[in-house]
Amino acid sequence: MLSLSAIPLRTARHAVGASSQLNSLLFSTSTATSTSPSRPPFDKILIANRGEIACRVIDTCKRMNVRTVAVYSEADKNARHVQMADEAYCIGGPEAKDSYLRSSAVLDVAIKSGAKALHPGYGFLSENAAFADECNERGVVFMGPPSSAIRDMGSKSNSKEIMIAAGVPCTPGYHGSNQDPKHLMEKADEVGYPVLIKAVMGGGGKGMRLVEKREDFLEMLESCKRESMNSFSDDAVLLERYLTAPRHVEVQIFGDSHGNAVHLHERDCSVQRRHQKVLEEAPAPGLSEELRREFGEAAVKAAKAVGYVGAGTVEFLMEGGTDEFFFCEMNTRLQVEHPVTEMVTGVDLVEWQLRVASGELLPELDQEKIKTKGHAIEARIYAENPARNFLPATGHLFHLSPPEGEGVRVETGVRQGDDVSVFYDPMISKLICYDKDRDSAIEKLLSSLKEYEVVGMPTNIPFVEKCAAHPAFREGGVTTGFLDIYADDVAIPEGKAASNISKGLAALTLAKEAVVGDGGYIGTGWRLNGRAEKVIKVKDDSGEEQIVTVWSNRDGSYDIQVAEDVVFERVTGEYDKEERQVKAVIDNKSFVASSVVSNEGGDRVVSLWSREAGKTFDGNGEYYASVTVEGHQAGGGGSSSGSGSVLSPMPGKIVSVNFGVGDEVKEGDIVMILEAMKMEHPLAAPVDGVLGSLGGAQGDLIQDGQQLFVVTAPGEEAA
Repeated sequence: MLSLSAIPLRTARHAVGASSQLNSLLFSTSTATSTSPSRPPFDKILIANRGEIACRVIDTCKRMNVRTVAVYSEADKNARHVQMADEAYCIGGPEAKDSYLRSSAVLDVAIKSGAKALHPGYGFLSENAAFADECNERGVVFMGPPSSAIRDMGSKSNSKEIMIAAGVPCTPGYHGSNQDPKHLMEKADEVGYPVLIKAVMGGGGKGMRLVEKREDFLEMLESCKRESMNSFSDDAVLLERYLTAPRHVEVQIFGDSHGNAVHLHERDCSVQRRHQKVLEEAPAPGLSEELRREFGEAAVKAAKAVGYVGAGTVEFLMEGGTDEFFFCEMNTRLQVEHPVTEMVTGVDLVEWQLRVASGELLPELDQEKIKTKGHAIEARIYAENPARNFLPATGHLFHLSPPEGEGVRVETGVRQGDDVSVFYDPMISKLICYDKDRDSAIEKLLSSLKEYEVVGMPTNIPFVEKCAAHPAFREGGVTTGFLDIYADDVAIPEGKAASNISKGLAALTLAKEAVVGDGGYIGTGWRLNGRAEKVIKVKDDSGEEQIVTVWSNRDGSYDIQVAEDVVFERVTGEYDKEERQVKAVIDNKSFVASSVVSNEGGDRVVSLWSREAGKTFDGNGEYYASVTVEGHQAGGGGSSSGSGSVLSPMPGKIVSVNFGVGDEVKEGDIVMILEAMKMEHPLAAPVDGVLGSLGGAQGDLIQDGQQLFVVTAPGEEAA
């Protein structure tokens, strides 16, 4: 049952992404006029979303004196957007289908709270034409385009026909209604391989498959249709010629209800993994002014062809090494990467959304006055493990300290102490860096990534850093194949060894903190005076174990042996527990580092970040290290099912089981497909053998670490 009990207004914690920070960043770079009449366009709006985008909208509303209403699921009752809003209402259970996708529940809150307009954010109901109609029927202004435009652009096949009629260049392919697999295969043969299968109602990289050869077509088609049905409740697909070396260039457009439309220039989003954007930047590097103008004009044509109102993005694919570009799709909402456009134009796009939705003219009608200045790059920071094929991570944010500084903007929906839930996208934040030119913006991004501190779960920060630092990206103009071409260059190893200095700093931190735990240690405890010995067992991310011995000296210094032949004598320093910072002199070198101590499964984990510009722990690039001090471990570590055991890498649902118990399988055969975070994850047989057991069936919900199946290799006994 829908709960319409409001959460009372409370003081929001504005650690990052706050209105004051956003305003100073935006309007210091402004090249266009942002109107700010004294009377706001609406007194109160509802934000039908969660996370960082809900917080982003609230930031602008606070500046404009517009009151905000948040909705939340049971899992989000303590979320940042709930804390920031003036009112908040629970609308259902933790799964999106039970809360954020319940259109009637969302609108009931809008009516009850007196909100006159609704901002859909992105995802969830933002591109749902029926929801836009329902808003209008119930007298709530939908802050987006007309439902007709959503329908036209939501169908990839229909949108291509409209674009062709409007004179917008489109990729050759098949956009017809005949969805018979045999017919689709025939059309794929006509288009030629490689061919791209795309969900007609798809977006965000979901419902998309690249088919390299004909014999894989039907299997990939089935997988694409299944994912599309799960994500969009529609399994229709289209086919497109696959461009071999395309760049992803998109254009921000804006229209009003008076028939006007302008563009706010282009962005380049070519660095993608599984069609999900990793780095986005504005303006796109290496384009001539004439080509920029052609992109903008084509995007405005697209907007006017569907009577577009509000913020939208027209995406194009541009064949690398040429000036040839084709319409890809139109996103009828504010994009995740909109901040880079805001930074280079100085325009608050959310303010424009509010004003246009209230019936005002576009704040700027003269296209020539909308210019760009400087360069901005955005990196999406996710809770995921790049060393384990980017498996989404969940857990508790024990420590969260984002970077700060001039031209650095962080958009986030979480705070230190929050949990990253299995129910939603595992994004921690968007990190946006602005500077006078592209080279300077890249350097600022790289330094900011080094300053980003997260403890509690793995993140993609090391991966993003490698991408941004790569010579090909620095040169500009990379294609969407960047991560395939340079996969080895940007790969993150499974485990990273910590330097001797890092181990010494970790030991000093624990000595100064005077808390180490009880089990698993040798010798006496830490003493405040006199020479005492403490022997601890440590291991780093590589799994390498090492005995570290610490002796305390009468003068307050320590001798620390971190390896058989490495002893650091007379180590001095202090640990500030409140600031989580250690300052030390080790091996006659001074170090200043963030040092965060956390508990994980009975162990103590010390996470270290160098806090001296350009200085690393080992002199060879190690600015971050993690050292685990082993504590009491009960038992022998659990049972093992042998080399053929496959455990679930995350919570999720089994959507396909391709073999039965007793079947012979080869290493690499896809035994099971797991769905998590709305993405499919194939699970392969780790060895040749016989499928000895199955831990679940199609449709079963499974937990992280649950045994899914066991393959018994020849000569082994079944588990």
